[in-house]
Amino acid sequence: WTLRSIPYKPCRRENGPSFCCSPPDLQASPGSGLVLHPNAASHGQRRESFLYRSDSDYELSPKSLSRNSSIVGELHGEDLIVTPFAQVLASLRTVRNNFTTLTNVQCVSNRDMDPLGSDYVSMCLLADESYQKLAMETMEELDWCLDQLETIQTYRSVSDMASNKFKRMLNRELSHLSEMSRSGNQVSEYISNTFLDKQNELELPCALPKTRERKRRLQQQQPIQQQPHQGGMMTQISGVKKVSHSSSISGSIGNRFGVKTDQEELLSKDLEDINKWGLNIFKVAEHSQNRPLTCVMYAIFQERDLMRTFKIPTDTFVTFMLTLEGHYHSDVAYHNSLHAADVAQSTHILLSTPALDAVFTDLEILAAIFAAAIHDVDHPGVSNQFLINTNSELALMYNDESVLENHHLAVGFKLLQEENCDIFQNLNKKQRQTLRRMVIDMVLATDMSKHMSLLANLKTMVETKKVTSSGVLLLDNCTDRMQVLCNVVHCADLSNPTKPLDLYRQWTDRIMDEFFHQGDRERERGMEVSPMCDKHTASVERTQVGFIDYIVHPLWETWADLVHPDAQDILDTLEDNRNWYQSMIPQSPSPPFYASDGEESPLQEGEDRPVASKFQFELTLDEQEGLGTEGCGVVVDTGRDGMETATQDESSAET
Repeated sequence: WTLRSIPYKPCRRENGPSFCCSPPDLQASPGSGLVLHPNAASHGQRRESFLYRSDSDYELSPKSLSRNSSIVGELHGEDLIVTPFAQVLASLRTVRNNFTTLTNVQCVSNRDMDPLGSDYVSMCLLADESYQKLAMETMEELDWCLDQLETIQTYRSVSDMASNKFKRMLNRELSHLSEMSRSGNQVSEYISNTFLDKQNELELPCALPKTRERKRRLQQQQPIQQQPHQGGMMTQISGVKKVSHSSSISGSIGNRFGVKTDQEELLSKDLEDINKWGLNIFKVAEHSQNRPLTCVMYAIFQERDLMRTFKIPTDTFVTFMLTLEGHYHSDVAYHNSLHAADVAQSTHILLSTPALDAVFTDLEILAAIFAAAIHDVDHPGVSNQFLINTNSELALMYNDESVLENHHLAVGFKLLQEENCDIFQNLNKKQRQTLRRMVIDMVLATDMSKHMSLLANLKTMVETKKVTSSGVLLLDNCTDRMQVLCNVVHCADLSNPTKPLDLYRQWTDRIMDEFFHQGDRERERGMEVSPMCDKHTASVERTQVGFIDYIVHPLWETWADLVHPDAQDILDTLEDNRNWYQSMIPQSPSPPFYASDGEESPLQEGEDRPVASKFQFELTLDEQEGLGTEGCGVVVDTGRDGMETATQDESSAET
């Protein structure tokens, strides 16, 4: 993708919700289009994610069982298309081209100029045999398109087709992984519980094996210790505290980096990399008296001239940032101000990629960087599922839906109301409303259970533009612009494995430390320990390989398609880091999980074991009939200890 200057078109209501529109008074960008360039070389040279493996086992339509990834036309002749809606569009274009050949019709329309540059249309009559063959192929293409379109549920978006497909593909990958070893099973459970949204599961009655039923009864008999009620109204935002920064502020005003430090020269050296991928945020924290978020945000706002653009007083900015940073918990190993600073700086870099130059407005950039800064404020160091399982007040307040993400937003915006903290005081009403709506969307998108939906939305949008609109991605409507911005912050939040290995390893140590603390708390409460939270059984190296293979790589692969070729170095680093962790996996794997209880012996070499479904997704009645029992969304349990059902109420871990 490279930037193409296209006249800006104001958003209309039919293009999406009005909150994210960027009318001229909000500094609409002069050009907001991306031109797609072929990136076939990268597909041939670099290992592709599981999304590009044969999808024939996952298609809903019997007509499409032999169909693998579609291939786009001449301009992108080697680019594979894996999202169903884009495949349908590509097939319909083939049908249209075949029709003109079969009928020898010359029609004058805006579709005569095939955006894919195809020379397929022939104006000469075909021989009878070729004519019949082409007619049959055309009918098969049309039947396949109809079968796909018939599975679309009218109340859901077309990207849900990709989301459900990706979930089915990931399901099989994780099921195979879980059968390899006890640690493989734990890794697959962690990925399934953390990165898959269980909101729309279809729970069908299914008889549980005796061992599973006995285990569930024992868990139900153990009382869950509820968090004590703190008093006061539930409408009050917990976690907001009065923090006095008078001495810090007085010493920070006029400082080069917004914080008072006696190591200013070292900090200055660190922040020379503020515009580079891989800033050592740990050194920044060391040289800023543990104020990495404040000084990184100060440097970014200075670099982008945002304080002048939006008339933000320096003392107000420093006061707010110190207050915000004070509400991150320093005793939480991973989700602290270090992580917030890293995500904010990564967001800054992604917004600066050449392919996105001049695409977003200053207000949209301000919203994205602010969202990154507040996205984990007041994080308690436990997952959403832990809060739900313990009946915490936060889970009750937010009805179990994106509990922490809603809380981070509430605290972040509440802090703007503290004395001399309103950094948006000089925005007009429309700007404030627009910014708030965008920030809410971006922070809610950091809920890792929404990952597959975000990935499917982005990949569907990118691939649809490969087969339509002359390969041009027009970011001229609200929905597309917010979709990219949400993925910017989401990518930044999942960027640890793309950083230099020494930094990545430090982040890994921190997240595992946080997981293990949660596991200890669960064990003390008599709860089942969440996947990857048991310090006695967790496989750190295998977890990181699985995390990259099934979550990080597919996301960054799609982002690289969007901004091609700007993210190629990031993909190279990601692959190198993955290979390093792969090489560190112990050579003596743990015994297969299905032999752990002694009830059955492992399979002999060459034998196959039925693949169990590890999660559920919503199906229509037609889809259920097409898939049979395998697609019913219920675990096909082999009766061996270690395979968890998708309906089991487990704690997930947020990364």
